[in-house]
Amino acid sequence: MDYKKIVIRCPNWLGDAVMATPVFPEVKRLFPKAHCIALASDPIAELLQGIEGIDEFLTFSRQKEKKRAEEQRMASVLKESGCDLGILLTRSFSSAWMMWRANIPQRIGYNDHFRRFLLTDARPLPKKEEHDVLSYLDLLSPFGEVEKNPQLQLCVTESEKEEARSILRSSGISSDQKVLIINPGAAYGSAKCWPKSSFCAVINALPEDVAVVCIGNNKEVAKGLPERVVDLTQKTSLRELLALIAISDSVLTNDSGPMHIAAALKKDLVALFGSTNPRRTGPWHQGTVIYKNVECSPCYKRECPIDFRCMTRITPEEVLEALNVNR
Repeated sequence: MDYKKIVIRCPNWLGDAVMATPVFPEVKRLFPKAHCIALASDPIAELLQGIEGIDEFLTFSRQKEKKRAEEQRMASVLKESGCDLGILLTRSFSSAWMMWRANIPQRIGYNDHFRRFLLTDARPLPKKEEHDVLSYLDLLSPFGEVEKNPQLQLCVTESEKEEARSILRSSGISSDQKVLIINPGAAYGSAKCWPKSSFCAVINALPEDVAVVCIGNNKEVAKGLPERVVDLTQKTSLRELLALIAISDSVLTNDSGPMHIAAALKKDLVALFGSTNPRRTGPWHQGTVIYKNVECSPCYKRECPIDFRCMTRITPEEVLEALNVNR
């Protein structure tokens, strides 16, 4: 069947959105004549600017006080859009409910959160050990054979990179220094976060000519780090964050959105895993993953209820060995 307009409901988390990016060029390959719309929250639309396969964005706010009004507004907009296929990369009931209310004729998504009756094509849940990149693409398998070796898609312009270099210069970092981006936080919760004392040990052992830049949305993650660290937490836009990662030499990060951004931008990367499963959400075909595979992991908890062994068993010495900036 040929579709004229396809709407793709994007994931809400940065990392998930990055892992879903191969879906867009694949939809365009399968349906080259279709107009493809990305339905995304404001920050996700900002993240996905310029990537292949998106013809238009429909954006909405995820602020709690606006949620109901925004859902009603988007259902109305979609109803008037003339879309004949809706692809849900989210698993929530509300996203399927929106597509159903919009009277989109064909609605495909995973059979999760009691929403089977809202979908015309309810796909079985992905295998437990399947990487999320492949799980997102599997939603397209009813339409034909999908890409076996997908590539993540992110776009950073040269002007954005030059602006990022300007940010580093204004922070006292010279062009001849190696730049290590560190991300000690994780939006999901503290169970994903390597101890700050361990980050400090790594930073203190780095050569003096390595510039260390801390990123993130939580100002607390930079507190207590060595004085040499340039603190850019809460000081950059999302596009500036992408560009800073793009011009960096290496990235040291917990399992997080910036980790997937670094993977998509093909950066030297060391990713630290504890409460989550790198086989499902590890950096796609990029970097080094350090994971101790302890008996209680992956638990997917936001906070560790016991002794945090999954992260404390990762030593600063092995992280230093994995970092290219120390060579």
